[in-house]
Amino acid sequence: MTLMPVFADIGGWSYFLNGLLIFLSLVLMLIILIQKGKGGGLAGAFGGAGGSSAFGSKAGDLFTKITLWFAAFWVLVIMINVKTMQPGSEQQQVGQNQQAAP
Repeated sequence: MTLMPVFADIGGWSYFLNGLLIFLSLVLMLIILIQKGKGGGLAGAFGGAGGSSAFGSKAGDLFTKITLWFAAFWVLVIMINVKTMQPGSEQQQVGQNQQAAP
């Protein structure tokens, strides 16, 4: 009878990618909250001036582009992280062969 480990045995790349993913998530949240939306953004929800931006009038286009690039990079890091966390097909075959042997 083999017990399943509670935590996966992951390599150094997964720790790096998880740290990068957390950092990108926080930056993406901050960029989204800074943006001025059609309804006034976060500042309008708390009684602030919804029509003004601290970064100028053209900053909305720049923040939209930055948000899209960060979101695309975030999705790419997630996909790479999922691939690195999955065990290889060779390891699965070796495990199946060991279980099948008497």
